[in-house]
Amino acid sequence: MATTTMEGLIGLMNRIQRACTALGDHGGGSDLPTLWESLPTIAVVGGQSSGKSSVLESIVGRDFLPRGSGIVTRRPLVLQLHQIDKGAHEYAEFLHLPKTKFSDFALVRQEIADETDRVTGKTKQISPVPIHLSIYSPNVVNLTLIDLPGLTKVAVEGQPESVVHDIENMVRSYVEKPNCIILAISPANQDIATSDAIKLSKEVDPSGERTFGVLTKLDLMDKGTNALDVLEGRAYRLQYPWVGIVNRSQADINRKVDMIAAREKETEYFENSPDYAHLASRMGSVYLAKLLSQHLEAVIKARIPSITSLVNKTIDELESELDTIGKAVAADPGAQLYTILELCRAFDRVFKEHLDGGRSGGDKIYGVFDHKLPAAFRKLPFDRYLSVQNVKKVVSEADGYQPHLIAPEQGYRRLIEAGLAYFKGPAEATVDAVHVVLRELVRRSIGETEPLRRFPTLQAEIATAANEALERFREDGRSTTLRLVDMEAYLTVDFFRKLPQDPDIISKVGNPSAAEATPGKGSGTVDRYGDGHYRNIAANVSQYIRMVGDELLHKIPKAVVHCQVREANRSLLNHFYVQIGKKEASQFGHLLDEDPAMLERRKQCWQRLELYKSARNEIDSVARSK
Repeated sequence: MATTTMEGLIGLMNRIQRACTALGDHGGGSDLPTLWESLPTIAVVGGQSSGKSSVLESIVGRDFLPRGSGIVTRRPLVLQLHQIDKGAHEYAEFLHLPKTKFSDFALVRQEIADETDRVTGKTKQISPVPIHLSIYSPNVVNLTLIDLPGLTKVAVEGQPESVVHDIENMVRSYVEKPNCIILAISPANQDIATSDAIKLSKEVDPSGERTFGVLTKLDLMDKGTNALDVLEGRAYRLQYPWVGIVNRSQADINRKVDMIAAREKETEYFENSPDYAHLASRMGSVYLAKLLSQHLEAVIKARIPSITSLVNKTIDELESELDTIGKAVAADPGAQLYTILELCRAFDRVFKEHLDGGRSGGDKIYGVFDHKLPAAFRKLPFDRYLSVQNVKKVVSEADGYQPHLIAPEQGYRRLIEAGLAYFKGPAEATVDAVHVVLRELVRRSIGETEPLRRFPTLQAEIATAANEALERFREDGRSTTLRLVDMEAYLTVDFFRKLPQDPDIISKVGNPSAAEATPGKGSGTVDRYGDGHYRNIAANVSQYIRMVGDELLHKIPKAVVHCQVREANRSLLNHFYVQIGKKEASQFGHLLDEDPAMLERRKQCWQRLELYKSARNEIDSVARSK
């Protein structure tokens, strides 16, 4: 039971590795190592023409890799083997073609070559971008193998001079990882001391605890020689026993000899060989696959605690992210309407927090009242407007052909009415400034309403409805503040009764002869008013305007708050709610049309979450069976 469970776990690890790659991320940005990096993999390393491809094909039991002279493997091939039930139909599937199942392995070979060319071009260039291939077969064990470009010593025609170092650096990037098991391929018909694979593995794994040595081409050694010194660990000792492999001959390949038959032929070779018969039980590709699978089991068992911790961490992060993203939208119109209204209320709560406190932004409205409005009033040009020359002009025009005798009533009215008009500019500017703040708070509130981020269409509708409401509130605020200014233009009788009178003017009006004796005036003419008279008028008007200005500094903010701020706080989306109620049920789905990226993100999160929960259950089963 434990073995079966462990085999299932290895297969599950393969699926997790594949899913991690397909889904593009590994747990929501955790600082812990990614699950992909924590799971063991097997990298196949060797020089060019060392027999790497033949070893892989022997393990798989299928002829599926491109062949040719020189560098053939020009991109890493991540090969995941999934064992299926006996008698089941075997097939292959590429990560870049997830909906295509290949039953003809000659087409698999062609697709590997074509996909390589798509990235590197039809040249001998290399690329570190891997090709991901899964093979489902009853004739394999659950393994993940990475076929890497063969190590080389010189660049051939069509390759840059840097290709030697480029390939080595690419291979190192895989085998340096502590979770990587190194399958070092060396040909038996070459001196083991010159093996590129052994040299590299010794550098990155000096203790040899991650390295498995494979000796290929035993049948191609010169007659009278053998590889026993290597296979028995005398020439170069490894922590794990060497495994010998007999590849298919070129004649077998040309005759398209079945791989299963080739395996049987390999077994017969070792059993009948006078040199290797005593080692036959631990030679051959079938034994190698089982050895690697058993070692993989041992590695996974040893790492179960750390893998479990990382899986749990990933599950927590994914569940948290799904809570943020939210559930999928219901198909029922009633549920959709409820969702829309809930989202509107969530936005409204955030908006009110900005206005009432708890979030920044509402304080800017107070800044308009406390700083901008008084500053605008101070800049009004009343000194110029109430100059003697302008007062005299306005009063004279107001008197017409009948000059005033004591108080120029019409002149006062015109001076005050025109003077108060100056307050309209700051009043409107205050309304507009608060409107701008409210619009900005709407924009920020939409962005800060987490559940609303999923629905760009509804965001736009709420923004439009809110801004339309703010426009109505602005018009109401403008008309109210302007009305406050206009109201002050009405002068009551008390205003004139309380005006201080010029005693000189009164005496001249009561004694015409005194006026006629005024020096410097021609006979029969009376100049009743000098500059002092008009300065008195200007002072009276200025006093009234200042008094009105002080009152407006209090009344304009009150009007703006009443017409704009409180209305926004109280009824920003009321009109929108009415419009929603008038919509057809079929239109609700359009409002809840999610961002495609968000839909895909939720789908990926669910896929990962289900996968990792399966992994946790499987790991728990293995832990209990130990």
